[in-house]
Amino acid sequence: MIRVLLFAHIKEMVGKEEIVLSEQQMSVRQLRERLQHEYHLPIVSSLLIAVNEQFATDDNMIYAGDVVALIPPVSGG
Repeated sequence: MIRVLLFAHIKEMVGKEEIVLSEQQMSVRQLRERLQHEYHLPIVSSLLIAVNEQFATDDNMIYAGDVVALIPPVSGG
């Protein structure tokens, strides 16, 4: 099980604070594709993704037991 934590407007768009995935492993790129497909998130490509509190690239792998945080882009002044 992979836990995906949602923050800010991503949480509001999905309507949940957390998504639980049953996969044993997937790449960050595969996670982005799944989120785009299942939740129609328009900004999925601009999200920062952290796996176990470490920023990850699209080629990084996510494994069962990992905790993933979706961090939306920050704007303001």
